[in-house]
Amino acid sequence: MRLIIRDNAAHVGEYIANYIAKRINDFAPTPEKPFVLGLPTGSSPIPTYKHLIKLVKEGKLSFKNVVTFNMDEYVGLPEDHPESYHTFMFREFFSHVDIPPSQVNILNGNAKNLIEECKSYEEKIKKYGGIELFLGGIGEDGHIAFNEPGSSLASRTRIKTLAYDTILANARFFNNDIAAVPRMALTVGVATVLESREVVVVVTGQRKALALSKAIEEGVNHLWTLSALQLHPWALIVVDEDATAELHVKTVKYFKSIERVQDEVEAMHDALKKQGVDEPVGSME
Repeated sequence: MRLIIRDNAAHVGEYIANYIAKRINDFAPTPEKPFVLGLPTGSSPIPTYKHLIKLVKEGKLSFKNVVTFNMDEYVGLPEDHPESYHTFMFREFFSHVDIPPSQVNILNGNAKNLIEECKSYEEKIKKYGGIELFLGGIGEDGHIAFNEPGSSLASRTRIKTLAYDTILANARFFNNDIAAVPRMALTVGVATVLESREVVVVVTGQRKALALSKAIEEGVNHLWTLSALQLHPWALIVVDEDATAELHVKTVKYFKSIERVQDEVEAMHDALKKQGVDEPVGSME
């Protein structure tokens, strides 16, 4: 697992957007072999989306050959509701980049058969050969997607009852009316996320600090589903300084030192590449 620490949420967003852009460009997607990207909603990824939009407008990135799968959607909320995740994604991101709408996949929380909807979503992901990179955010209780505390680490896309803490946290999007917040959602499972070839998670703000420390400094625990990333061979968590408030000083120093070494290795690799030598770069798994 890699932990990257930046000064603030804006710098976190810029780092992740540049990272995703490099992954897409290096992949060189085509209509026959698109880059498959998993995406979250919420306030945490907005700086990332803003910088990705900027890169597209500058001609440095294209989503024409990218297929996306969103993590979750509320059950029973109309698709055109201002707080549906379908509305959120088009308002904050899809409407500003060159992705064909037919390549956008979002769970349908109003499907007649919700179980079949979840099953079809998993099958469609497999049809595309799996997700290349899954971008995620977390809740204050360490949940990734809507995999609330106590979720099975082997879970797949399914119907999930929301924890009361999550309902309280999301009430701010519903005029602080707790009664208006949906009680259920469709969500990809922990295992669905872990099957992605790479997982990148954004964690910003002091309110997420305890969850970050539980996920990094303690063992794998279904009460903190983010901790399952310890089992992934290629996981990256990008945080701001506020989110490190609960981490031990030695943990922060360790990951900052590893990043410095990795930067040196990558600089050497780039220099060798210019000389025609293609040596593999070590990872920080």
